Amino acid sequence: MIKKETEKLMALSLRGRGLSYREILEEVPVAKSTLSLWLRSVGLSKRQKQRLTDKKLASARRGALKKKEDRILRTKIIKEGAEKGVGKLTEREKWLIGTALYWAEGSKEKEWAPGSPTQFINSDPFMIKFFINWLLKKCKIPENMIVFDIYLHENHKHRIHEIIKYWSKQTGFPKTYFQHIYYKKNKINTKRKNTGNSYFGILKVNVKQSSNLNRKISGWISGILKSEN
Repeated sequence: MIKKETEKLMALSLRGRGLSYREILEEVPVAKSTLSLWLRSVGLSKRQKQRLTDKKLASARRGALKKKEDRILRTKIIKEGAEKGVGKLTEREKWLIGTALYWAEGSKEKEWAPGSPTQFINSDPFMIKFFINWLLKKCKIPENMIVFDIYLHENHKHRIHEIIKYWSKQTGFPKTYFQHIYYKKNKINTKRKNTGNSYFGILKVNVKQSSNLNRKISGWISGILKSEN
């Protein structure tokens, strides 16, 4: 009984100094329900309440940071495992991947618009790079037959030199290949997230005199479809 009374007095004293329940339980090993009963009548000053609030916020931030770090680690492990699962691609697999990319993002010839050129448009620099490599190596297209169009929101006009430099670096083509710039009117209430300096517009890859190549790619796509049957 004396021990309990001593523990209660210690708990009251620590609470009076503004310590949290967790901090007190580290010093006074009793049940939390008992501690709550002892301390229910103990008031705290405004400064002490602020201290406890700050500690709770700091604890919440630490918890959120730990969750973020765990998520980043899990993502890294999953991606690295998946990457290893791909292994080395064969030349045929690379050709089929390029065909599938064009199937998803390339222009198609329409019956009412015959003679459509080969055009591929995207904002992903890795996809663009893969596709250009596919054109050069799998389709045997000379570099001088490839031209580019940049589509850009007009409020990024002041960054045009930076954006041309970016696409030149990503594709490996000289800056002189990026002279066709098309500006889109910017919406005030846009929902786009890439509106800052990480925005580099959309790049269209055009192949000159390439309507027959477009038809050939269409045939490859049909071959992929028939192979499923």
